[in-house]
Amino acid sequence: MSARILTTWDAGTARRLVAEDPVANVFVGSRLDAGVLNPGAPGVLWGWPGDQPSALLHSGANLVPVVTDSEALPAFVEAVGRRRTCQSIVGPSWFALPFWRALGERWGKSYSQVREVRPRQPVMAITDSPAVPADPRVRPITAADFDSYFAASVAMYTEEVGADPLAGGDTSYRSYCRWLVDSGRAFGIVEGGRVVFKSDIGAASGPVAQIQGVWLDPSLRGRGLSEPAVAAVTEYVLAEYPTACLYVNDFNIRAIRCYERVGYRQSGEFATVLF
Repeated sequence: MSARILTTWDAGTARRLVAEDPVANVFVGSRLDAGVLNPGAPGVLWGWPGDQPSALLHSGANLVPVVTDSEALPAFVEAVGRRRTCQSIVGPSWFALPFWRALGERWGKSYSQVREVRPRQPVMAITDSPAVPADPRVRPITAADFDSYFAASVAMYTEEVGADPLAGGDTSYRSYCRWLVDSGRAFGIVEGGRVVFKSDIGAASGPVAQIQGVWLDPSLRGRGLSEPAVAAVTEYVLAEYPTACLYVNDFNIRAIRCYERVGYRQSGEFATVLF
């Protein structure tokens, strides 16, 4: 059975599948909210099987599955096709890694050659108030803070992803950061006009918001500042959403311990393949 591109007629089915695990599926939920099912919208949402979908695959800058088993994997490999347009694959590790390998076996080096594979990324969530006091200096980032916030964002991205988001004169990352600020999704500590801590709401849908882009100025690390800052961002999120979540690389032990002290608990595991 093949997959098909879903339309607005499939909105109810797609939202039902996303709601089965709103934390793991928050990104795809956010794309539904943004109108991915509408003609001409950025990206597409595949459904499998075509007659009554039980699995989804968002295809855009990222390939992101909504799955409960591996049955849809061969159909999604065919649907994605030979020409790679995505920058990454992100999803539950038990599916994302075999999916990437199958894409490489079927379509060759455009998928098999990667920049980095991060096979284990704990997904963590919190619904109760943070377990540590919040840093009162954390506040929403404003337009007046943008230049310093953007510099911090570039530093975070370069450190986290291992690539310069501005390479080749690309302006899309700057536009994305501007959107985060303008939409009230960027938070930070600003001292002397300089952003020394930042974090963002990267995706939000229904009862869940996903925190991303956590960064503390390297000169301030190791002083116990991260936990209160993350707690403050978490409070902002929980004021609007019942659940805050995030995912983190398993090798970043310091970050995992920080989130655990704040009160986050693991609820799943992602993998990310970066092209």
